[in-house]
Amino acid sequence: MDTGAVRSRNPLFSRNRMKLGIFGTNGKGAAQTLVPEAYRPSWAASVQTAQMADTLGFEAVLAYARWKGYIQGQPAHPSGVTLDPFTWCAGIAQATRHMAVIATSHAPTLHPITAAKQCATIDIIANGRFALNVVGGWNKPDLDMFGGAFAEHDARYDHLQEWLEIIQRLWREEEEFDHDGRFFKVLRGSSMPKPLQRPGPPIINAGGSDRGQRFACEFADVCFLILRSEDTAQIAAQIAEYKDMARRDYGREVQVWIYAYCVQRPTRAEAEAYLHHFSVEMEDGPSLDAWTAGVGSQTKILQSPEAARAFRRRFAAGAGGSALVGTAEHIAGRLEQLSDAGLDGVLLTWVDFEDGLRRFAEVMPMLEARGLREAFNPTL
Repeated sequence: MDTGAVRSRNPLFSRNRMKLGIFGTNGKGAAQTLVPEAYRPSWAASVQTAQMADTLGFEAVLAYARWKGYIQGQPAHPSGVTLDPFTWCAGIAQATRHMAVIATSHAPTLHPITAAKQCATIDIIANGRFALNVVGGWNKPDLDMFGGAFAEHDARYDHLQEWLEIIQRLWREEEEFDHDGRFFKVLRGSSMPKPLQRPGPPIINAGGSDRGQRFACEFADVCFLILRSEDTAQIAAQIAEYKDMARRDYGREVQVWIYAYCVQRPTRAEAEAYLHHFSVEMEDGPSLDAWTAGVGSQTKILQSPEAARAFRRRFAAGAGGSALVGTAEHIAGRLEQLSDAGLDGVLLTWVDFEDGLRRFAEVMPMLEARGLREAFNPTL
C-alpha cells in the first residue's frame, strides 16, 4: 500500500474550496443554553449526526476533550458530560464511510507513547481517515484532577511541542530511539503498527496567541482561528497573516479553518429571533459566568472587559465561534465570502444537530452552484 497516497486521500485534503465539518457531538455541542431541544450526547445521537454529515459529503467530525464541567461542585452539569474523543472516534470511524474523524488530546492528560498507539490504531480502523487535534490544555479544573502543576501559557506550548515531537517520531521511525527532554524521558521508544497515513495523520491546532500561532504554523496541517472581525477585508488579512507566517518562517502550506454556530431559518428575521431566544433569553448563566472567569484568567483570548462581554455572547451561541445566521441562501453567500477571503474550511455546530443538518442539506447544492464544492455521491 502506498501510505503517502493514503494520506493524500484524507478528506481534509479534498479539492473542495470550502470544506465542512461538525464539532462537539461527543459532548453537548457548543451552545451554552437551557432550551429543551439542545443536543445531549448519546451514542445513538453521535452515530445519527455523524452519518447525516457523512451522507451530505462533509469532510470531518471533530471530537473535543473535556474532563470536568465549568461549574465547580456540579460534576453532572452538561458542560462536563463528554464522551472520550479517542474511543468515540474509533466507533464513529466504523459508523461512517467518507469523512475524517478527529480526536482532541490535551497533552498533559495522555503520555505520548499511549497517544501514538491510540492514533495509529484509529487510523487503521478508519482506513486512513484519522487526524489529531492537539491542545496544550487551558481549563485548570480539568488538569488539576491529574495532579500536575498548571504551567504558564507559553510553557504549555513548550510541553505540547515536545509531546507531539515524540508522537511523530513513534509514527515515523522504524528503529528504537531514546529521548531525554525537558518534560519526557523515553528509553528505547517504539510503536507498532504505524498509522496507515505516512509520515503520520494530519495535525490540527487552534493557536490564538503569538506563541500558539507560531506552534500551529510550524506543526499543524489545519490551523483553527477565532475571527477578530466580521468584516471580509479584515478576515482576509487575518487569514493571510497565518498562511504567510507558515510559508515565510517554516516553509509550510497550511489550511485555515474556523468554527461557526449555524442558525438557519426560512427568513433572516426568524433566524435572528431564534438566536436571541436560545443564547440570550435562555442562556446558561452560571455556566457562562464560570467559563468567563476561567478563560479570562487562564488564556490570552480576552484582553479587555469589552472583549469579555462580546465573547460571552458568542460563547453562549456557540463556543465563541463565528455566526452563520439567516436563510440557506444567506449562509451559502457568507461561506462564499469567507472562501474568497482565503478560508479553507468551517466546523459547524447547531443547538439541535439533527434539525440543523436537515436544514443545511438545502445549502449544499448552493455551495456547489457557487463553485465552492464538488457534487458528492455517497454511494462511491
